[in-house]
Amino acid sequence: MSNKLVKFYDRHYKTLLVIAVIISLLCAAVVMSNYARTGEFVKKGVSLKGGSIITVQLNTVPDIKAVESQLRSITPEEVSVVKFSSATGLALGFIAETTLQDVSELVDFIETSYDVKNVNIETVGPRLGESFFRQLIIAIIIAFVLMAAVIFAYFRSFLPSFYIILSAIVDIMFPLAMVVLLDIKLSAAGVAAFLMLIGYSVDTDILLTTRVLKRKEGSVSERIYSAFSTGIVMTLTAMAAMGIAFLTTPSEVLKQITMILFFGLVADIWSTWMQNAGLLKIYTEKKEKRSEEND
Repeated sequence: MSNKLVKFYDRHYKTLLVIAVIISLLCAAVVMSNYARTGEFVKKGVSLKGGSIITVQLNTVPDIKAVESQLRSITPEEVSVVKFSSATGLALGFIAETTLQDVSELVDFIETSYDVKNVNIETVGPRLGESFFRQLIIAIIIAFVLMAAVIFAYFRSFLPSFYIILSAIVDIMFPLAMVVLLDIKLSAAGVAAFLMLIGYSVDTDILLTTRVLKRKEGSVSERIYSAFSTGIVMTLTAMAAMGIAFLTTPSEVLKQITMILFFGLVADIWSTWMQNAGLLKIYTEKKEKRSEEND
Protein backbone atom coordinates (compact mmCIF):
# COMPACT_ATOMS: atom_id res chain seq x y z
CA MET A 1 0.00 0.00 0.00
CA SER A 2 2.76 2.44 0.97
CA ASN A 3 4.70 1.68 -2.24
CA LYS A 4 1.59 2.39 -4.33
CA LEU A 5 1.02 5.71 -2.59
CA VAL A 6 4.68 6.71 -3.02
CA LYS A 7 4.57 5.85 -6.74
CA PHE A 8 1.25 7.72 -7.15
CA TYR A 9 2.73 10.77 -5.43
CA ASP A 10 5.87 10.63 -7.60
CA ARG A 11 3.70 10.76 -10.72
CA HIS A 12 1.18 13.39 -9.60
CA TYR A 13 2.85 15.61 -6.98
CA LYS A 14 3.01 18.63 -9.34
CA THR A 15 -0.69 18.29 -10.15
CA LEU A 16 -1.52 18.09 -6.43
CA LEU A 17 0.66 21.16 -5.83
CA VAL A 18 -1.20 23.13 -8.51
CA ILE A 19 -4.59 22.09 -7.06
CA ALA A 20 -3.51 23.22 -3.58
CA VAL A 21 -2.29 26.58 -4.89
CA ILE A 22 -5.56 27.15 -6.79
CA ILE A 23 -7.62 26.44 -3.65
CA SER A 24 -5.42 28.80 -1.63
CA LEU A 25 -5.80 31.57 -4.23
CA LEU A 26 -9.58 31.10 -4.28
CA CYS A 27 -9.67 31.51 -0.48
CA ALA A 28 -7.62 34.70 -0.73
CA ALA A 29 -9.95 35.96 -3.50
CA VAL A 30 -13.03 35.42 -1.30
CA VAL A 31 -11.51 37.38 1.59
CA MET A 32 -10.20 40.21 -0.61
CA SER A 33 -13.46 40.56 -2.54
CA ASN A 34 -15.33 40.85 0.74
CA TYR A 35 -12.89 43.56 1.84
CA ALA A 36 -13.37 45.44 -1.45
CA ARG A 37 -17.16 45.22 -1.07
CA THR A 38 -17.58 45.99 2.64
CA GLY A 39 -14.32 47.60 3.76
CA GLU A 40 -13.74 44.74 6.26
CA PHE A 41 -12.20 41.31 5.85
CA VAL A 42 -15.00 39.73 7.94
CA LYS A 43 -18.11 40.84 9.78
CA LYS A 44 -17.30 41.83 13.35
CA GLY A 45 -19.44 40.78 16.29
CA VAL A 46 -20.39 43.00 19.21
CA SER A 47 -17.26 42.12 21.19
CA LEU A 48 -15.12 43.61 18.39
CA LYS A 49 -17.11 46.64 17.24
CA GLY A 50 -19.21 47.58 20.26
CA GLY A 51 -22.83 47.04 21.21
CA SER A 52 -24.82 44.82 23.54
CA ILE A 53 -25.39 41.08 23.99
CA ILE A 54 -28.67 40.06 25.63
CA THR A 55 -28.74 36.45 26.84
CA VAL A 56 -32.29 35.35 27.61
CA GLN A 57 -33.06 32.08 29.37
CA LEU A 58 -36.69 31.03 28.88
CA ASN A 59 -39.13 28.51 30.27
CA THR A 60 -40.68 28.19 26.80
CA VAL A 61 -38.60 28.99 23.72
CA PRO A 62 -40.53 30.66 20.84
CA ASP A 63 -39.63 30.69 17.13
CA ILE A 64 -36.25 32.44 16.87
CA LYS A 65 -36.96 34.02 13.47
CA ALA A 66 -40.14 35.56 14.86
CA VAL A 67 -38.24 36.92 17.87
CA GLU A 68 -35.61 38.49 15.59
CA SER A 69 -38.30 40.08 13.42
CA GLN A 70 -40.10 41.53 16.46
CA LEU A 71 -36.90 42.97 17.96
CA ARG A 72 -35.90 44.52 14.63
CA SER A 73 -39.28 46.26 14.45
CA ILE A 74 -38.49 48.07 17.72
CA THR A 75 -35.21 49.68 16.65
CA PRO A 76 -33.56 50.70 13.36
CA GLU A 77 -30.23 49.45 14.70
CA GLU A 78 -28.84 46.04 13.70
CA VAL A 79 -30.23 43.10 15.72
CA SER A 80 -29.47 39.38 15.29
CA VAL A 81 -30.86 36.50 17.35
CA VAL A 82 -29.57 32.93 17.76
CA LYS A 83 -30.89 30.06 19.86
CA PHE A 84 -28.74 28.47 22.55
CA SER A 85 -29.24 24.92 23.80
CA SER A 86 -27.98 22.41 26.35
CA ALA A 87 -25.46 19.69 25.45
CA THR A 88 -28.41 17.33 24.88
CA GLY A 89 -29.97 19.70 22.34
CA LEU A 90 -32.72 21.05 24.62
CA ALA A 91 -33.48 24.68 23.71
CA LEU A 92 -32.84 26.98 26.68
CA GLY A 93 -33.38 30.44 25.22
CA PHE A 94 -31.82 32.90 22.79
CA ILE A 95 -28.97 35.41 22.49
CA ALA A 96 -29.68 38.79 20.88
CA GLU A 97 -26.78 40.89 19.60
CA THR A 98 -27.28 44.54 18.70
CA THR A 99 -25.19 47.62 18.02
CA LEU A 100 -27.33 49.51 20.58
CA GLN A 101 -25.65 50.63 23.79
CA ASP A 102 -28.95 51.26 25.63
CA VAL A 103 -31.09 48.12 25.33
CA SER A 104 -33.66 48.91 28.03
CA GLU A 105 -36.47 49.13 25.47
CA LEU A 106 -35.57 45.73 24.01
CA VAL A 107 -35.28 44.15 27.46
CA ASP A 108 -38.67 45.54 28.51
CA PHE A 109 -40.24 44.05 25.38
CA ILE A 110 -38.58 40.67 25.96
CA GLU A 111 -39.66 40.49 29.61
CA THR A 112 -43.29 41.35 28.80
CA SER A 113 -43.59 39.22 25.64
CA TYR A 114 -41.90 35.92 26.58
CA ASP A 115 -41.83 33.46 29.45
CA VAL A 116 -38.50 34.74 30.78
CA LYS A 117 -36.50 32.86 33.39
CA ASN A 118 -33.38 35.03 33.42
CA VAL A 119 -31.88 37.95 31.42
CA ASN A 120 -28.20 38.86 31.28
CA ILE A 121 -26.86 41.97 29.50
CA GLU A 122 -23.27 42.60 28.36
CA THR A 123 -22.33 45.95 26.83
CA VAL A 124 -19.11 46.79 24.96
CA GLY A 125 -18.24 50.36 23.96
CA PRO A 126 -17.23 50.98 20.31
CA ARG A 127 -13.77 52.25 21.28
CA LEU A 128 -13.15 49.31 23.60
CA GLY A 129 -14.24 46.83 20.93
CA GLU A 130 -12.02 48.45 18.29
CA SER A 131 -9.08 48.60 20.71
CA PHE A 132 -9.54 44.93 21.62
CA PHE A 133 -9.66 43.94 17.94
CA ARG A 134 -6.49 45.91 17.21
CA GLN A 135 -4.67 44.26 20.11
CA LEU A 136 -5.69 40.79 18.95
CA ILE A 137 -4.40 41.50 15.42
CA ILE A 138 -1.10 42.74 16.88
CA ALA A 139 -0.89 39.53 18.95
CA ILE A 140 -1.36 37.43 15.79
CA ILE A 141 1.35 39.39 13.95
CA ILE A 142 3.78 39.02 16.87
CA ALA A 143 3.03 35.27 17.05
CA PHE A 144 3.78 34.94 13.33
CA VAL A 145 7.05 36.87 13.66
CA LEU A 146 8.22 34.79 16.62
CA MET A 147 7.18 31.56 14.89
CA ALA A 148 9.10 32.56 11.78
CA ALA A 149 12.20 33.45 13.82
CA VAL A 150 12.21 30.05 15.56
CA ILE A 151 11.69 28.17 12.28
CA PHE A 152 14.47 30.06 10.49
CA ALA A 153 16.81 29.53 13.44
CA TYR A 154 16.12 25.77 13.47
CA PHE A 155 16.27 24.94 9.77
CA ARG A 156 18.77 27.65 8.73
CA SER A 157 17.41 27.55 5.20
CA PHE A 158 15.20 30.24 3.70
CA LEU A 159 12.90 28.36 1.29
CA PRO A 160 11.88 25.40 3.53
CA SER A 161 11.23 27.85 6.39
CA PHE A 162 9.21 30.09 4.06
CA TYR A 163 7.13 27.09 2.93
CA ILE A 164 6.16 26.40 6.57
CA ILE A 165 5.08 30.01 7.08
CA LEU A 166 3.17 29.98 3.79
CA SER A 167 1.32 26.85 4.92
CA ALA A 168 0.36 28.56 8.18
CA ILE A 169 -1.02 31.52 6.21
CA VAL A 170 -3.14 29.15 4.09
CA ASP A 171 -4.41 27.41 7.24
CA ILE A 172 -5.70 30.78 8.43
CA MET A 173 -6.99 31.96 5.04
CA PHE A 174 -9.38 29.01 4.50
CA PRO A 175 -11.37 29.37 7.77
CA LEU A 176 -11.37 33.14 7.19
CA ALA A 177 -12.94 32.54 3.77
CA MET A 178 -15.48 30.15 5.32
CA VAL A 179 -16.42 32.76 7.92
CA VAL A 180 -17.11 35.16 5.02
CA LEU A 181 -19.09 32.61 2.97
CA LEU A 182 -21.17 31.48 5.95
CA ASP A 183 -21.84 35.13 6.86
CA ILE A 184 -20.63 34.64 10.45
CA LYS A 185 -19.94 37.57 12.76
CA LEU A 186 -16.46 37.10 14.16
CA SER A 187 -16.17 37.47 17.94
CA ALA A 188 -13.09 38.07 20.10
CA ALA A 189 -13.02 34.34 20.82
CA GLY A 190 -13.00 33.69 17.08
CA VAL A 191 -9.92 35.88 16.62
CA ALA A 192 -8.27 33.96 19.47
CA ALA A 193 -9.03 30.73 17.56
CA PHE A 194 -7.06 32.07 14.60
CA LEU A 195 -4.18 32.69 16.99
CA MET A 196 -4.42 29.07 18.16
CA LEU A 197 -4.35 27.92 14.53
CA ILE A 198 -0.77 29.15 14.16
CA GLY A 199 0.33 26.48 16.61
CA TYR A 200 -1.95 23.83 15.10
CA SER A 201 -0.70 24.49 11.57
CA VAL A 202 3.06 24.39 12.05
CA ASP A 203 3.35 21.07 13.90
CA THR A 204 2.69 18.91 10.83
CA ASP A 205 4.80 21.20 8.62
CA ILE A 206 7.76 20.99 11.00
CA LEU A 207 7.33 17.20 11.13
CA LEU A 208 7.32 17.05 7.32
CA THR A 209 10.28 19.41 6.85
CA THR A 210 12.36 17.66 9.52
CA ARG A 211 11.78 14.21 7.97
CA VAL A 212 12.58 15.44 4.45
CA LEU A 213 15.65 17.56 5.24
CA LYS A 214 17.21 15.87 8.26
CA ARG A 215 16.78 12.22 7.25
CA LYS A 216 18.85 10.75 4.43
CA GLU A 217 17.52 7.20 4.10
CA GLY A 218 15.00 6.50 1.34
CA SER A 219 13.83 8.73 -1.50
CA VAL A 220 12.24 12.15 -0.94
CA SER A 221 8.77 10.71 -1.63
CA GLU A 222 9.35 7.90 0.89
CA ARG A 223 10.35 10.44 3.53
CA ILE A 224 7.25 12.49 2.73
CA TYR A 225 5.07 9.38 3.10
CA SER A 226 6.76 8.58 6.44
CA ALA A 227 5.83 12.05 7.73
CA PHE A 228 2.33 11.79 6.19
CA SER A 229 1.51 8.50 7.93
CA THR A 230 2.20 10.16 11.29
CA GLY A 231 0.93 13.68 10.60
CA ILE A 232 -2.42 12.76 9.05
CA VAL A 233 -3.35 10.78 12.17
CA MET A 234 -2.59 13.86 14.30
CA THR A 235 -4.73 16.08 12.06
CA LEU A 236 -7.69 13.69 11.76
CA THR A 237 -7.72 13.12 15.53
CA ALA A 238 -7.80 16.86 16.19
CA MET A 239 -10.55 17.29 13.55
CA ALA A 240 -12.66 14.62 15.22
CA ALA A 241 -12.25 16.32 18.60
CA MET A 242 -13.24 19.72 17.15
CA GLY A 243 -16.22 18.23 15.31
CA ILE A 244 -17.56 16.51 18.43
CA ALA A 245 -17.05 19.65 20.50
CA PHE A 246 -18.91 21.76 17.91
CA LEU A 247 -21.88 19.37 17.83
CA THR A 248 -22.20 18.94 21.60
CA THR A 249 -21.38 22.32 23.14
CA PRO A 250 -24.30 24.65 23.91
CA SER A 251 -21.99 27.69 23.94
CA GLU A 252 -21.99 29.88 20.81
CA VAL A 253 -18.50 31.09 21.73
CA LEU A 254 -17.13 27.53 21.82
CA LYS A 255 -18.99 26.68 18.62
CA GLN A 256 -17.21 29.50 16.79
CA ILE A 257 -13.80 28.51 18.21
CA THR A 258 -14.20 24.82 17.31
CA MET A 259 -15.60 25.65 13.86
CA ILE A 260 -12.61 27.87 12.99
CA LEU A 261 -10.15 25.28 14.30
CA PHE A 262 -11.91 22.52 12.34
CA PHE A 263 -11.73 24.46 9.06
CA GLY A 264 -8.09 25.31 9.78
CA LEU A 265 -7.28 21.63 10.25
CA VAL A 266 -9.07 20.80 6.99
CA ALA A 267 -6.89 23.39 5.23
CA ASP A 268 -3.80 21.86 6.85
CA ILE A 269 -4.37 18.62 4.93
CA TRP A 270 -3.81 20.22 1.53
CA SER A 271 -1.49 23.05 2.62
CA THR A 272 0.93 20.56 4.23
CA TRP A 273 0.63 17.33 2.23
CA MET A 274 -0.09 18.79 -1.22
CA GLN A 275 1.41 22.28 -1.20
CA ASN A 276 4.30 22.18 1.28
CA ALA A 277 5.26 18.59 0.43
CA GLY A 278 5.33 19.38 -3.31
CA LEU A 279 7.45 22.48 -2.82
CA LEU A 280 9.83 20.59 -0.53
CA LYS A 281 10.16 17.74 -3.04
CA ILE A 282 11.10 20.18 -5.81
CA TYR A 283 13.51 22.04 -3.53
CA THR A 284 15.20 18.88 -2.19
CA GLU A 285 15.57 17.17 -5.56
CA LYS A 286 17.10 20.29 -7.12
CA LYS A 287 19.49 20.57 -4.17
CA GLU A 288 20.50 16.90 -4.46
CA LYS A 289 20.98 17.28 -8.23
CA ARG A 290 23.26 20.31 -7.78
CA SER A 291 25.23 18.41 -5.14
CA GLU A 292 25.75 15.46 -7.53
CA GLU A 293 26.87 17.79 -10.34
CA ASN A 294 29.41 19.51 -8.07
CA ASP A 295 30.80 16.11 -7.02
